[in-house]
Amino acid sequence: MIQIFEVANIRCGGCANTITKALNEAGFTEVNVDLSCEPRKVSAAIAEEAQLAQFKMILRKLGYPLIGEEEGAIENAALKLKSFVSCAVGKFSTNEETNQ
Repeated sequence: MIQIFEVANIRCGGCANTITKALNEAGFTEVNVDLSCEPRKVSAAIAEEAQLAQFKMILRKLGYPLIGEEEGAIENAALKLKSFVSCAVGKFSTNEETNQ
């Protein structure tokens, strides 16, 4: 079943590329990052509770927690910093693929 989540810190296509790549590599299907709305939404086919926990962990590790799951100013700052790095990696990956 496709589940949709509101996710913090997503700003651009670089962020979307990083998220999509990480989720696809973890075996998630039908991954989509909607940049047309605020807050941004990420959807994927998630059938089990264990997959949901993995989905959340991957996003958080990249610096993109679900809306409402942020915890305190220091953690939020750390997550934003992680998301900037993830965004840059996503932009670099997109540019690298385009140049090949």
